[in-house]
Amino acid sequence: MIDLQAMNERVIAEFRANGRHGDGLPTLLLTTTGARTGRRHVTPMLFLADDDRYVVFAANGGAPGHPDWYRNLVAEPSVDVEADGEAFTAHAVEITGAARDRLFAKQAKAFPRLAEHQSKTTRPFPVVALHRV
Repeated sequence: MIDLQAMNERVIAEFRANGRHGDGLPTLLLTTTGARTGRRHVTPMLFLADDDRYVVFAANGGAPGHPDWYRNLVAEPSVDVEADGEAFTAHAVEITGAARDRLFAKQAKAFPRLAEHQSKTTRPFPVVALHRV
């Protein structure tokens, strides 16, 4: 069994020490405010650069429920992002319809594991754009 919290803590420490994830994948750190607790939570995740925004995918490893970070940003869409050597505040907006499908397909082509995770569940993965404030 993978200790996801310990793995995330290692990735966060590595990212902050080196400005990137060791495997070279496009990674950002997303800080959300807990919907129930009000506490700040940092989550490392892959992203897709799309014009002047970052796009993230609520895959949750193909689990039947949405990841905590997604539920948090739905409740409070003001988030903090660390990416490409910068830290900034962003506004999270869910992308739907044809735009969502286009971005999902683009990311799944670049990272086939995303499509593998989607095949594990009937839950469509939310696609979220992070717009710099």
